Amino acid sequence: MAEANKTGAVEEKILLRAGSCSVTILPNLGGKIASIVVNGHELLQAPLAAYAPRTQTMAFDAGDASGWDECLPSVAGCTVETADGPVAVPDHGDLWRVAWTEEGTGHQEHGTGVARGGSVTLRGECFSLPLMLERTLLLTEKGNGWRLNLDYTVTNTGSSTVPWSWAVHPLFATEEGDKIVLPDTIQELRLEGSGGGRLGQAGKQVGWPIAKLATSGKTDLSLIESPKSGIGDKLFAGPLSAKENWCALERPKAGIRIKFGFDPAATPYLGLWICSGGWPERKGPKQMCVAMEPATAPVDSLAITGPWSRKLDPGQSDFWTMTVDLQTL
Repeated sequence: MAEANKTGAVEEKILLRAGSCSVTILPNLGGKIASIVVNGHELLQAPLAAYAPRTQTMAFDAGDASGWDECLPSVAGCTVETADGPVAVPDHGDLWRVAWTEEGTGHQEHGTGVARGGSVTLRGECFSLPLMLERTLLLTEKGNGWRLNLDYTVTNTGSSTVPWSWAVHPLFATEEGDKIVLPDTIQELRLEGSGGGRLGQAGKQVGWPIAKLATSGKTDLSLIESPKSGIGDKLFAGPLSAKENWCALERPKAGIRIKFGFDPAATPYLGLWICSGGWPERKGPKQMCVAMEPATAPVDSLAITGPWSRKLDPGQSDFWTMTVDLQTL
């Protein structure tokens, strides 16, 4: 069932439980999913810094840079043209910086063999553009694991047409030897960026899973390397076909398989952030994680337009869904 533990502005938590799986959400820190625990094992990237209030202009790596956030209306900081003039959108968007409001909590009784789960609906409002995102989570036991259902609605709350793009930003903890699995038909990815230029320049196509290194040799992008490797790569697949509607992270030592399911008709691109000690570039602790990111665009910046570009008229909404299956190995 859904429980609330309201001990302070930053510390306020919403806890969803289903058997030995729990999901912790911090509504006042951008609706962040701060923790997903299965059988006592934390699945998300731990905070790199203490949780603290965010400003409208700080860089993402100036915060905790952990857990699961939502990127709207852009992943990269950029300036976009609107009917009301140019608008600056900050790094990783608006929503991880603002308090979200809770629309309801509760639990549902399900049929035989399905345990009681927890659900919660939260809303976050952007400040750079007049956009509101509503996200409903439902956690249930399913087969040999658990399922997290996510339903999204974005709405233009303003009086003029505005551009938007969305990407989910779930940082799942990894260790050397873990494996990213994509549909066999995905054989190339577009490079958004690569730490130290190891895969080459942004915009090039790289092979999947075997990619050529910019200097010489090859690498298997699907296999997670040690934190000493200093890897930090961002790539995109898509536009995806109806059958290319999933991706997975296998963690043999942790005994878990994390599988995302999504609708390519609504979110036709998949971003992959693969970080093994390569980010942040400043001194201090580094990420060791993989983010599987269903997205509306194959680029991080809303200012880069193309056939993927989207706009919402005043009062108009768009909808999409996603599932995350946590399967024990």
